[in-house]
Amino acid sequence: MLDVCLLGTGGMMPLPYRWLTSLMTRYNGSTLMIDCGEGTQIAVREKGWSCNPIDVICFTHYHGDHISGLPGLLLTMGNADRTQPLTLIGPKGLERVVNALRVIAPELPFSLKFLEITEPEQDFSINGYQIHAFRVNHNVTCYGYTIQIPRAGKFNADRARELAIPLLCWNRLQKGETVEMDGVRYTPDLVMGAPRKGIKVTYVTDTRPVPVIAKQAQGADLFICEGMYGEPDKAAKAKEYKHMTFTEAAALAKEAQPKEMWLTHYSPSLTHPEEYLDTARKLFPQTIAARDGRTIELDFEEE
Repeated sequence: MLDVCLLGTGGMMPLPYRWLTSLMTRYNGSTLMIDCGEGTQIAVREKGWSCNPIDVICFTHYHGDHISGLPGLLLTMGNADRTQPLTLIGPKGLERVVNALRVIAPELPFSLKFLEITEPEQDFSINGYQIHAFRVNHNVTCYGYTIQIPRAGKFNADRARELAIPLLCWNRLQKGETVEMDGVRYTPDLVMGAPRKGIKVTYVTDTRPVPVIAKQAQGADLFICEGMYGEPDKAAKAKEYKHMTFTEAAALAKEAQPKEMWLTHYSPSLTHPEEYLDTARKLFPQTIAARDGRTIELDFEEE
């Protein structure tokens, strides 16, 4: 099961009722975060979750409203006596940007591992998360992310018995390991069925609509997409500053057909985003104007 929480839904600046955009997921004891704007720590505490188990933080880009909360978060993690390394993923310049921010957090009891994205699309695998970064279209280098939890095929116990595979090997084969015992080599493909449908979440913010977004969100369990502007008269502004409107996000969702789309990264002027949902829902009925702290538990489909 994958827990997903949209910690904050604001763009540009935090508001008393809306923190800056950040996403947090939990799977099998490992926590992942995407973006860390000002106020993210407070949003985590309001949710009742913890920053300490965070294993990886992904950054879409390096505008202040997406990364300015990082120094304080690192200090909090350090003050909690964390010692295990923290992995950071982001566009080129990641190490330079983070080290500049660390002027106010120079000493940490844990190391930082930097994974810079150098290609238009790039894959990472960490603690059961399959992370796919893809370039989008903002006024600085910016990436969206697809987070997947793969699911192996079914273990065929009858086949294992037919092949006289020792019982001691079964568990390791189910985990995808190759096992050698008594001079015989056993591989997972002997007893494992085809991979089954896993869990998929696609997260996009600060971009104009581009084809790769719909491609990545195709059939996702959850598509989280920026809707900077809901008002019809803000379309020109969205184009100028390379953001999206509700209807543009909904058009992408209509093409991708995820199970559900959450809008996020609202302009500070957009105080009641739900007032502009009707037009978006005409294109994609499963559109939700997310609020801070919105959470969902995603599980593997029953067979």
